[in-house]
Amino acid sequence: MEFKTIIEPFRIKSVEPVRMTTPDERAYFLREAHNNPFLLPSDKVLIDLLTDSGTSAMSSRQWAAMMLGDESYAGAKSWERFYAEINDLTGMPHVLPAHQGRAAERILYGHLGGKGKYFFSNTHFDTTRANIEFSGGTAIDLPCPEARDFDSDKPFKGDLDAEALEQQIRKVGAANVAAVILTVTNNSGGGQPVSMANAKAVAGICKQHHIPFVLDCCRIAENAYFIRHREPAYAHLSYREIAQEMFALADAAIMSIKKDGLVNMGGFLALRDPKLAEACTNLLIITEGFATYGGLSGRDMEAIAVGLEEVFEADYLHYRIRSTAYLGEKIRALGVPVIYPIGGHAVYVDAKRLYPHIPPEQFPGQALVCALYQTGGVRTVEVGSVMFGKYDAKGAFVPAQQELVRLAIPRRVYTQSHMDYVIEVFDAVQRRRAEAKGYRITHEPPFLRHFTAHFEAL
Repeated sequence: MEFKTIIEPFRIKSVEPVRMTTPDERAYFLREAHNNPFLLPSDKVLIDLLTDSGTSAMSSRQWAAMMLGDESYAGAKSWERFYAEINDLTGMPHVLPAHQGRAAERILYGHLGGKGKYFFSNTHFDTTRANIEFSGGTAIDLPCPEARDFDSDKPFKGDLDAEALEQQIRKVGAANVAAVILTVTNNSGGGQPVSMANAKAVAGICKQHHIPFVLDCCRIAENAYFIRHREPAYAHLSYREIAQEMFALADAAIMSIKKDGLVNMGGFLALRDPKLAEACTNLLIITEGFATYGGLSGRDMEAIAVGLEEVFEADYLHYRIRSTAYLGEKIRALGVPVIYPIGGHAVYVDAKRLYPHIPPEQFPGQALVCALYQTGGVRTVEVGSVMFGKYDAKGAFVPAQQELVRLAIPRRVYTQSHMDYVIEVFDAVQRRRAEAKGYRITHEPPFLRHFTAHFEAL
């Protein structure tokens, strides 16, 4: 018998106080932060759903493992444990530690990229796209057609459009394709999972055209959960075995371990090709640190080795996926438009449909993130025209294809009562949605503007 109540499969041994703020205080804090929740001090936030990256609560096993940290500059025991865990998981012989995922991206895509080089993905995330474009390369998204239908119950909306990939390779020439990147789960595509069938199809196309196939695997355990429960052929395998099968298809893997590694800092680049590994190791040593620590302390590597074991535990993954779905299904029942089915790490709200009266150039997603904070102290992030909108050669604004707001849930941090509070905040916000106003940008940097841009309410 399965009970309806989702209980956390852990006991809380330490707590952090949260400051309860008033609406008037939050209005002031938001103005001081130039209407950008990224610029809010964390102690002014009641429930922080800005990101699931580096915000996990570590387990007692992880804290205990940190005491074993070997801080030797080269060849530390902690490196050996770190390497053994990642080598066993990915099956790749060359493992390069990095302080976080974007550092690994900069190394690999900086080496493979450059002017005239193309990268194709189910959907590039912001740091991935920025590192590619900074190198001079071109990042092109090829999501499957089902990804555009937010309301259907299709099980794998995170898939890459294999037919479109073939067309694009013929169009630009295989020699000009630096890599194909499959992000699992598809973060910018609504946190939707990628099927093993699609991963095999993409791998086959890459092999046929001699193009490197890269797995962006920061949420590989959550993706494995969906494969096991939605692809019948994998129902008998463990979550870790499913992940290992997917890794076996790839030539390289990049992971921000701050997600499914259940730690607060860390990343890696894993490779099969020794020549590519040598070139990337040289870049790692120049920019991150020596090859056996790469910007990580021994303590970090010990916690990572444990976290990459714990994240595949069946009880944990059941709780993780079901608790995220709980939030999404509850606010959907209120009439809030969300990407459905609910993904693994986050709930994505369609701000374009929630605020149809706010045009893309006035950033409906930014309007929603500000409303959620001012109403209830809930911090979220815009994934729309602030994050991905561009300007053409004449300076005209080109909006993003989607205007989303992401509610990323930190792992093992919040309880069901916290989520019930967030649901109440959404109820209050959606009741007043006709009153919402748009925003304009008053200051922006050339790359990743959503982190530091300033906004003014219209």
